[in-house]
Amino acid sequence: MSDEASVILRPAREDDLPLLERFLFDPEAASHFQWFGWRDTDRFRRRFAESGLLGPDGGQLIVDASDGAASGGPFGFVSWHQLTTGPTSSCWSAGIALAPEARGRGIGTRAQLLLVRYLFAHTPVQRIQADTDAENIAEQRALEKAGFTREGVMRSLVFRDGRWRDSVLYAVLRDDPLPG
Repeated sequence: MSDEASVILRPAREDDLPLLERFLFDPEAASHFQWFGWRDTDRFRRRFAESGLLGPDGGQLIVDASDGAASGGPFGFVSWHQLTTGPTSSCWSAGIALAPEARGRGIGTRAQLLLVRYLFAHTPVQRIQADTDAENIAEQRALEKAGFTREGVMRSLVFRDGRWRDSVLYAVLRDDPLPG
């Protein structure tokens, strides 16, 4: 997608559920960085029925293209959840899942920047953080292009594919300058 401005975030609709479930049923769709084996394959439908995938402690928005181009359509989702950082403080922890056909096109960078802007505009949070596998160089680049700063490596944070893996922690603060 050459026109990144056409990437939008929107609330999930019932007809998005098959796309979301694809990340639970299809290891290739999830990517080897986010495939953790078979899990609760009904979770999206249950959460959609309960809350539309949006709540006070987190949510999910669909990554879509609004221009009607042949390459447009729902591509995946961005998500966030509240992470308690102290007795009276918290931040958002953000993530993204994109279908293989959307990767490497700037869509993820744009979607994550839009999520940061959305969360800073509609919640009083000071910090949004994200982490990714230390070997996921594409996601590290996308986070940096979306305004996140690399803060360090968290050793042996995630168990995936038979071994413990390091993750890289990124964050953006409310007063940090954001791109474009």
